Amino acid sequence: MPHVQTGACVWVGYSGGLDSTVLLHALASHQRRHGGALRALHVHHGLHADAEDWARHCIDACAALDVPLDVLQVEVAKHSGEGLEAAARNARHAAFASLLKPGDVLALAHHLDDQAETFLLRALRGAGDGLGAMRAWRRFEPGWLWRPLLDTPRTALLAYAQRHGLRWIDDPTNASEAHDRNFLRRQVMPLLQARWPQAANSLAASAALQRDAVALLEAEDAAALAQVRCADPACVDVERLAALPRERRARVLRRWIGGCGLPPLPAEGVSRIEHDLLKASADTTPAFAWHDAIVRRWRGLLWAERTHVPLPSAFRQAWDGKAPLHLPGSGTLALEGTMHSTIEPTTWIVHARTGGERITLPGRTHSHALKHVLQALGIPPWIRARLPVLSHADGDVLAAGDLVASAAFSEWMQASGLRLRWQPAAA
Repeated sequence: MPHVQTGACVWVGYSGGLDSTVLLHALASHQRRHGGALRALHVHHGLHADAEDWARHCIDACAALDVPLDVLQVEVAKHSGEGLEAAARNARHAAFASLLKPGDVLALAHHLDDQAETFLLRALRGAGDGLGAMRAWRRFEPGWLWRPLLDTPRTALLAYAQRHGLRWIDDPTNASEAHDRNFLRRQVMPLLQARWPQAANSLAASAALQRDAVALLEAEDAAALAQVRCADPACVDVERLAALPRERRARVLRRWIGGCGLPPLPAEGVSRIEHDLLKASADTTPAFAWHDAIVRRWRGLLWAERTHVPLPSAFRQAWDGKAPLHLPGSGTLALEGTMHSTIEPTTWIVHARTGGERITLPGRTHSHALKHVLQALGIPPWIRARLPVLSHADGDVLAAGDLVASAAFSEWMQASGLRLRWQPAAA
C-alpha cells in the first residue's frame, strides 16, 4: 500500500454498510497476511432510531475480525444551511481527523459507482474543477485519505460480500429519493446503464481526465494568486486581480477563498464579485456574502473572512482584568502576564464604540479622535465595529482592543508587567 509509512496506522471508516464491510474485511485479510496496524472507526451520528443498533453491529463485526474499533458520537449541525447530508459528512470528517496521527491513513469505501454519481451531481450543480470528483489518494489532516475501491463497481463488492458470507446494515434512508444522490442511483443511473452499459466506467474516466487537466492548471493558478495576494493571506489586490485574464481570475478567486478556509463560492459567486466588487467605485465598501462567509472591498483590496456580528452598541461592563472578559460575539479581552505586587488593582469599563471617542497617544500632548487613529492604522470598518473599548469610569479612553493604547495605559501596562490582549471571535 503506497503512502503507508512504517509504524503508521490504517483507519477504516466503518459505517456497517455493504461497502465499508467489504473494505474492512479485505484490509483485515491483508493485515493477517502482511501485518501492519489496522483499526476501524464508526461515527455515531444519532440521526436514526437504529443508530445504537448499528453501533453494536459494528462492534460485533470488528470483534469477529479482531480489528480494534473506536465509536465516536458526534453532534450534527442540522441548521447550518449546508444540508443535513453535508453537515453529517463534515461531522464524520472532523471525527476522523481527531484520531489520525501524522502519517496515518484513513481508508474510505467509495467505489466506481460513487465516483460516477459524484461526477454527475457536480456537473448538474455547475462545478468546474469539482468534476474531477474523488481522488484515490490525497492529503488529509496530518495523514492521508485513501479510497482503494474507486475502480471497483458495486456489483463486485456485492459478489465479494456474498462469497465470504458477510453481514451488513441496510440504511433505510438509502431508499429515499428525496436525496439527490439516491435519486441518481435509483432512477437515473439504471436508465443510463440500460442504454450505455459502460456508463459508470465512462463517467469515472471523465472524472480522471478532468483531474489531470486541473493538475496542469493549478500550478499556474498558484503563481497567479501569489502575484495578487497581500502579506495578509485574507487580502488580495483589486488592481492586480483585475489585470488577470477573466478565466484565470475566476480560478484565482476560488483558490483564494478555499485557502482562507471558507466555504466554496456558490455558482454565481465569481460573477457577483466581478460585478459588485471589482467594478465598484473606490469610495464604496461593497460586499458579497454566502454561507456565513463574506468578501468585502476596501482601500483597493478584497478581504475575505467569516461573517461576524458587531459588538452590541449597548454593551457596557465593569472589568477588573483578573479574569478574561467574554464579549458578546466579539471574543475575549484579557490581561496577560503576572502583575507586579506593587501595582494597585483597578476597575475599568469595557464598552462598544459609540462615536466621538478621543484618545491621547504615547508621546502626544493632545488627544485624537479614536476613529481617525484606527483609520490611520488601516483597521477595516468591520473590525472597528467589533472592537471593545477600555475606558476609565470617568470616560477617558485607555485602549481600543489591543490595537491602540493611550499614553497613561501604556505606562500602566509597562509598570504592571501586563499586556492587554483582544482575541476576536473564532473564524
